[in-house]
Amino acid sequence: MKVLTKERDMELKLSEAIVVITGASSGIGQATALRIAKRGGTLVLAARRQEALEKVARRCRDLGGKAIVIQTDVTREEEVQALAERALQSFGRIDVWINNAGVYMLSRFENTPADAFRRVMETNFFGYVNGARAVLPQFRRQGHGTLINISSVLGKIGSPLATAYASSKFAVTGFSECLRNEQRDMPEIHVCTILPATIDTPIFQHAANYTGREIQPLPPVHRVVDVAKAIVRCIQEPEDEVFVGLPKPVAALARMAPGLTSRVMARRIRKHFKNAPRPSNSGNLFQSKPPYGRSEDGGRKAKGRRTGRLVAAFA
Repeated sequence: MKVLTKERDMELKLSEAIVVITGASSGIGQATALRIAKRGGTLVLAARRQEALEKVARRCRDLGGKAIVIQTDVTREEEVQALAERALQSFGRIDVWINNAGVYMLSRFENTPADAFRRVMETNFFGYVNGARAVLPQFRRQGHGTLINISSVLGKIGSPLATAYASSKFAVTGFSECLRNEQRDMPEIHVCTILPATIDTPIFQHAANYTGREIQPLPPVHRVVDVAKAIVRCIQEPEDEVFVGLPKPVAALARMAPGLTSRVMARRIRKHFKNAPRPSNSGNLFQSKPPYGRSEDGGRKAKGRRTGRLVAAFA
């Protein structure tokens, strides 16, 4: 009888997994797809940009995975339902659904156009609601499945000038907790929440900006591969909530004293801007912005996960 180590057994499970990823054309979604493809997994890649998705799918196949592409706008419930149906038609089941599609915006609340604020919520929160609505009934029919929602550290910590984004991520974190409790009667259905700090992705190139100043990532900036690794670990060994790029003492403080942590964030927000003017723009809120941001990273010198320090996070 063949004996498998735990690590090898987990790898085999991943190689057999059918994984749907929204927002797969760049950033965290792309990095996660490539990491799963290296393990031989089967991927259903979704985003608004068809051409960018096709390139990611080719890279996944070159790495040994299987991949199909389905152009999807997660704000449209019918398109997300069609995404789930296509995945089921192609592969017969869905083992993992990763709600990852997201947009970013910086603006004082009173200067934020109403349609821009709503669009952030429609994408970052209701896009996840649409994903959960499409996949959870299938998970319950088949008796298993893992839903992974990509939230943010700003899903626990309030921040000035990121009102819409933080509100959407707070909503995602609470939504995940509610879904987790609703699935307790099905022990093989898991709902995981990933909460990244500042990650080196193209999201800042895509961001809507109504501040009048050029933005930059809020330091310290961490590698996108660290988030991809955390997602893969949750596929293999599901956890309720996982912080990425945030030192453990700060993550503990965010859990126990979110008000204090929010005040620290308010002092640090100045580091989110360059000393240069920038005309107001809606970024990629309402339409994708080719050719920008097609890679998994944003081209910055991001730090490895182990280099984050409490001092750096609160400097």
